[in-house]
Amino acid sequence: MTYPIDFSIATSDQIEFALCNKLENIRLARNMTQEELANDAGVSLRTMVRLENGKGVSLDTFIRVLIALGIQQNLETLLPDPSIRPIDRVNLKGNERKRASSKSTELEKKPWSWGDETEGDLND
Repeated sequence: MTYPIDFSIATSDQIEFALCNKLENIRLARNMTQEELANDAGVSLRTMVRLENGKGVSLDTFIRVLIALGIQQNLETLLPDPSIRPIDRVNLKGNERKRASSKSTELEKKPWSWGDETEGDLND
């Protein structure tokens, strides 16, 4: 039986249990045995049982089961599209970000003035 879950406050274990429970319900709705789904996914029956019990399996196994159930297209909604917004593209003159910018430190933010030399300079 599936229970509603608030993913925004759930622990990782609760989310894993809910996802695995949904996979089991989909399998049962399609009148498939664990063994049939395991064979279709190319995983062992033991791995299939572990998955449905929320005992932790690899991401590869999880994806194989989604593919075997024909629901891998739902992965598309898992993560938001990181593409740049059109207005940002105009502001960047067509150059999309390739990496995150580094964080500036407090020292870099302070303007330098005479007498601010650090100890240990070569001129000591």
